[in-house]
Amino acid sequence: MNGRWAMMAVAGMLTVEALGYGNWFDAPKWALTEGTPATYLGNPIPIDLKTLAVIELFLMGGAEAKRNEETDPEKRCYPGGAFDPFGLSKDPTKLEELKLKEIKNGRLAMFASVGFFCQYAATGTGPVQNLIDHIEDPFNVNFATNGVSLPF
Repeated sequence: MNGRWAMMAVAGMLTVEALGYGNWFDAPKWALTEGTPATYLGNPIPIDLKTLAVIELFLMGGAEAKRNEETDPEKRCYPGGAFDPFGLSKDPTKLEELKLKEIKNGRLAMFASVGFFCQYAATGTGPVQNLIDHIEDPFNVNFATNGVSLPF
């Protein structure tokens, strides 16, 4: 479950910055400033933070209620039915292979998201901008030159 959230988080962190809508770390700052409207991909959202939280509560609560209807703990973790529109869980051998891939990708995404947080703390920029800066000048823009990563 944590791996799935991490995979979505990493995809969101990279996509927002790659599309040119700022970096992911500064995106929620609108909630701290009174009167500043929220935006999604540059478009204003006419809903305040409290309303967004209530909507998310109902949507996530509905999804969790649907998931909790399953009594088999194995099936609760790997949904099928409406949550498997391509029928990927029909073949048991392929399902085991996909489970392993999901775990590996989830672990990689969790590690990547921690790396993105550390990277922002060290450089103050997002992962896409850091990659661009490094490609432009690899000898002067790397982990050894940011002043934080190496303590000496």
